[in-house]
Amino acid sequence: MSSMQYRLARLVIAALMAVMLVACAAQRVPPLPGKIAPSALLTIDQGGIIDGRGHFREIFREVLSERSPKSSTGVPFDDATTLWKLSGEPASTRKAIPHAQPRDQFRVVIVPGLLAECVAETSTAFGDARKQLEYIGYKIDYIQTKGRRGSDYNADLIRNAVMGMPEGEKIIFVTHSKGTVDTLEAIVKHPVVSKRTAAVISFSGAVNGSPLADAFPEFLLKLVHEMPNSSCPPGEGIEAVESLRRSVRISWLYDHGLPYNIRYYSLPAFASRENTSRILLPFYDMLAKIDPVNDGQVLCSDAIIPGSILLGYPNADHWAVAMPVSRQKSPLLAELVDKNDYPRAALLEAALRFVELDLARIGRGPSSQ
Repeated sequence: MSSMQYRLARLVIAALMAVMLVACAAQRVPPLPGKIAPSALLTIDQGGIIDGRGHFREIFREVLSERSPKSSTGVPFDDATTLWKLSGEPASTRKAIPHAQPRDQFRVVIVPGLLAECVAETSTAFGDARKQLEYIGYKIDYIQTKGRRGSDYNADLIRNAVMGMPEGEKIIFVTHSKGTVDTLEAIVKHPVVSKRTAAVISFSGAVNGSPLADAFPEFLLKLVHEMPNSSCPPGEGIEAVESLRRSVRISWLYDHGLPYNIRYYSLPAFASRENTSRILLPFYDMLAKIDPVNDGQVLCSDAIIPGSILLGYPNADHWAVAMPVSRQKSPLLAELVDKNDYPRAALLEAALRFVELDLARIGRGPSSQ
């Protein structure tokens, strides 16, 4: 067995152990009242979220038409099946979509989520999109955060990576899952990161954390968290999971205002149970007891950055929206992640085009700084 196969086998075993823990999940114990930040679940207009769904759908539809991506069965993707249309979505303007600013003024920086480091040899966030984006002129960087470290630790890694990037360019962060909260902590903790950032685009971001982080006894979490894995060293205790507790995330948002010089964009994904990968089904079922509108890891209502522009709701589970799994690279993992067919490259390109146009409209592109 090669070293890569060995690491993959350990990953699959770890994943299966995590699934088995679902049966042992303890009843949730609410945090002490003094640690609960006041919060409310509101509709997007009541919560100060800007609804950009109609315009984003137009751009997404145009990108799908230009790129003509197809499913594994050869059926062309369309916006109706890959992007949910929830009530109140603004109507199409049917206007021509102008070209965005020159792409060399921005640097797109991808930040992956929890445990992404552990599967980096077989799957990376938007790994199937980067080649096409670079071909059409985008400059792409990827920050490999630590998969089992907390958000505060990864915020420092993001700061160090940004300091090594060329000056004079504005950064558009593309974040997935825990990568969203790692990035938000970085721009709050390190003013130098905030100053160089134009936008954050969150795909299924664990903005308010996830109820799953509170669903298991600590000793079981430590058992999984501390499993030996040379490609993904454990952190201190269960710090990565601690970073995703809803009480921690909501309290952090309550205590830290996000910088106003940055624009925020949210793409909260969710899928039906039938369109959720096998490895995520037990977690989908757990979350469905709270809200069936989830992606198998995060509740949809927890995946919107406060004050952001809502771009749309991808019809995808937590992996499908950002993490490609190749059957050629990993047949075993592909069996577990079996609902991975999604036009990620087109979705990301559409999001970037929307953001470029929006930044140009409000005068926050690099040339205006």
